[in-house]
Amino acid sequence: MAAPSTQALPEGYQLLNYRIAKELSHGGFGIVYLARDENDEPVAIKEYLPVALASRADGAAVQASSGENLAGFRHGMKCFFEEGRALAKIGHPNVVRVVNFFRANETVYLVMRYERGKTLQNLIQHQKEDVSENLIRRVFGELMNGLREVHTHKLLHLDIKPANIYIRLDGSPVLLDFGAARQTLVNDKPMLTPMYTPGFAAPEQYNDRENLGPWTDIYSIGASIFACLAGYAPQAADQRAEDDKYVSAKKIWKGLYSDQLLEIVDWCLQMDPMKRPHSVHALQKALLAAPGEEPSPAPSMLENLKRKLSDFGKGRQ
Repeated sequence: MAAPSTQALPEGYQLLNYRIAKELSHGGFGIVYLARDENDEPVAIKEYLPVALASRADGAAVQASSGENLAGFRHGMKCFFEEGRALAKIGHPNVVRVVNFFRANETVYLVMRYERGKTLQNLIQHQKEDVSENLIRRVFGELMNGLREVHTHKLLHLDIKPANIYIRLDGSPVLLDFGAARQTLVNDKPMLTPMYTPGFAAPEQYNDRENLGPWTDIYSIGASIFACLAGYAPQAADQRAEDDKYVSAKKIWKGLYSDQLLEIVDWCLQMDPMKRPHSVHALQKALLAAPGEEPSPAPSMLENLKRKLSDFGKGRQ
């Protein structure tokens, strides 16, 4: 577990009608706290505090660390607020629930339902045996119900990975941390460094961000399933673009998992977006199909994807 952030709000701090209990995690864009609401119910609160652009001044206020960083800090705060606004409209059991968002301390906070359980990453690391195919199909088959809802709202996640997939105590999955998605919510030219996780990020996230689309999240789904099988992420896409050393999942795990599941992993991890599943629905249908059924799209679907990719890119310009 990472050491507590020196920038975190102290235990017992009153933030509107929420009382900070402790820090849960922190990263480049902010801090997540466990807090209690006025009914003493637990909530998770994410605070916008990008360490490269800002710091906490005397007291609780957050401010840009320099005049040069002010524009970037404010732009990021606007995106963070829009993230909250967009996610608050999504009420799906497989997507983290944003119950409130507000401005305070010269920054922005997102209040989310607190979930009990553990991340898929934690499950992979502590699993004594190989992750079963049934578990993979159930978790990702159900998770994609939530991802379909996200895409319906014209959002992309852009950082799907086992660490951002939470498994509740009842076994149901929930998609967490839409931090990377905030950069798809506004039309301004991005002023923030793109967020992605090597190994799970699709190649277009590195150098072709105008062509981001559902297929980008689908690559990350494939990489996450790969991580369930291997215990680690596949080769990073930017490295694959230079010297592709990816070995087919069907070749590595032949006989240990069904050919159909392994073909799905290879299908999602195609470097060319047009060769991946054309939608989350298509991927989900393949994943939930009986082993032995053909998951690959017909040529006409590839042509349809070309048109959709082009239209999606134009719509985001």
